Amino acid sequence: MEWEKNGYSISTDREQLQIEVIHEYLSEESYWARERLRAETETAIENSLCFGVYEGGSQVGFARVVTDFATFAYLGDVFILPGHQGKELGKWLMEVIIGHPDLQGFRRWVLATRDAHKLYEKYGFTGLKHPERWMEKAAPNAY
Repeated sequence: MEWEKNGYSISTDREQLQIEVIHEYLSEESYWARERLRAETETAIENSLCFGVYEGGSQVGFARVVTDFATFAYLGDVFILPGHQGKELGKWLMEVIIGHPDLQGFRRWVLATRDAHKLYEKYGFTGLKHPERWMEKAAPNAY
């Protein structure tokens, strides 16, 4: 699937993904994936529904959804490259993801963020409804 707006496009076509751009941002710029190996990035992409954001064929953003396509979705690795921030691309990316026809009717979506709560709240995300029911097994260096 593909969407276009103001000279940008969003696509779920894996063939368009520029793994070098994605991995470089995640491993060098993000706070959540600094130690992720390229092979781990590739495996994560292979096992997710991915959304690439492009300008003129160059990748400028990314997000992926890990899901069973029936009940649950985890949104992760969301970014817009610094030179393209401030153009509401993150909002548009979220609108596309939340509106994607294969991602409807889930009982629960989850994500983790350090600093983008206000953005995600606009799309219905809140704190955990029952945090006492949730547990995690996190790596020592997990964000």
